Amino acid sequence: MRNLIPILAIAAAMTSCSSVKTQKQVDNSNPTKYLNSITAADLKTHLYIVANDSMEGRETGSEGQKKAGRYLISQYTKNGISFPKVAESFYQKVPAAFLNRRKGDNLNDSENIWAFIEGSEKPEEVVVVSAHYDHVGVKNGDVYNGADDDGSGTVALLEIAEAFAKAKKDGHGPKRSILFFHATGEEHGLLGSSYYSENPLFPFENTVTDINIDMIGRRDAAHEASNNYVYLIGADRLSSDLDSICTAVNDKYTKIDLDYKFNDKNDPNHFYERSDHYNFAKHGIPSVFLFNGVHADYHRKTDTVDKIEFDALTKRTQLAFSIAWEVANRENRPVVDKK
Repeated sequence: MRNLIPILAIAAAMTSCSSVKTQKQVDNSNPTKYLNSITAADLKTHLYIVANDSMEGRETGSEGQKKAGRYLISQYTKNGISFPKVAESFYQKVPAAFLNRRKGDNLNDSENIWAFIEGSEKPEEVVVVSAHYDHVGVKNGDVYNGADDDGSGTVALLEIAEAFAKAKKDGHGPKRSILFFHATGEEHGLLGSSYYSENPLFPFENTVTDINIDMIGRRDAAHEASNNYVYLIGADRLSSDLDSICTAVNDKYTKIDLDYKFNDKNDPNHFYERSDHYNFAKHGIPSVFLFNGVHADYHRKTDTVDKIEFDALTKRTQLAFSIAWEVANRENRPVVDKK
């Protein structure tokens, strides 16, 4: 027995060391490498496909929108990003009965599209990054491509997801899970995100934030001199934490002029209520909306890819990525401290 004691002590020490190594946390404090993997060239490649005439304006439930959706899924698959394990596929089917119940728009069945990267430490907590991939279709024979609205947000999601996938491959995957959510039916009244809010894949009590991207590829008349800006809407409506995160990561990584004009509760445009983040925010989920403002081609056939300012699109996409990275990796989720 006396000879066994030293052996047991050595074994215990080895077990202790092994335990320490297993519990060592990954350092995800610097996202710069992955932020820089988001490039204008890749965004341009995706957008010339998503906003191509062949997508027929991506009207909700149309074959053109479904074709665009298949392209999105092909890119997630290419980058090794799957749908959530608790789902059956990349699609959340949204039935025509739901889409037409308010306005009777005679829309066909459509689909939200989701992709998922599971968190390494808090997988049950979910960060949503959202954008709508529908537009207004074909009118009088003219294709309304919706390059900015919201082709820009759609391709931003692809690039953000790829950046997170690269980080995970390098051993720096997000600590919280991330749901990349492409909503349908936004142009008809936030219908796809409304359907998700009534049929959430993950409990809302475990959904920590929504980062919504809708029109980030152009500039508006108020910023004719520079495109180095983005309207930040809603970040402080429910959470001081989320607002502070947006400011801090922008100061550190992207240095874009954050314009809060449309965050004013008295703004007559009411943009806070006009994009998909609202269907998360109204359920108490801290949400932020990135937006470049309305321009002369808004909802016109002239909203085409050749007018996209890819330097601005790149920086705004990088900002959205940085916000998602911080929320996914910080110790505590953003606290809801406002009504």
